[in-house]
Amino acid sequence: MNVKLNDNVLVITGKYAGKQGKVIATSPKNGKVTVEGVNIQHKAQKARRGNEVSKIVEKEGAIDVSNVMVVCPACDKAVRVKSGMSEGKRVRVCPKCGAVLDRAYAGKKGKDVKKEEQPKKRTRKRAAKAEAEAQAAQEEKTEE
Repeated sequence: MNVKLNDNVLVITGKYAGKQGKVIATSPKNGKVTVEGVNIQHKAQKARRGNEVSKIVEKEGAIDVSNVMVVCPACDKAVRVKSGMSEGKRVRVCPKCGAVLDRAYAGKKGKDVKKEEQPKKRTRKRAAKAEAEAQAAQEEKTEE
């Protein structure tokens, strides 16, 4: 199943054909996906307490994964997903423009990113207060 959670997909067949939406839930075992705003089902909900009101709830139903195609965020076209390699990992790739569809690997340029980011130094609260007071005292001296 080439469709993942939070993918933007295009419905290609059925009542909602041509409609785009975000994938809310996937069920790989059953081969189904739930798309936002597609296959709306109505269900009557009965009031269970005296102060509640009965109502009709609208909910998205699952549709077959074969009825949707992933939309490439770079070229904005519905595509059949192709697999490729990025940083030694297998990722989903758009065959038309070559963009990486997996968000975890889309923005990374390599190992250089990890070297630039360094963790913050941990300081104790007392030490931080003492430094702040020392800086404030130093600023007062420079103003005079």
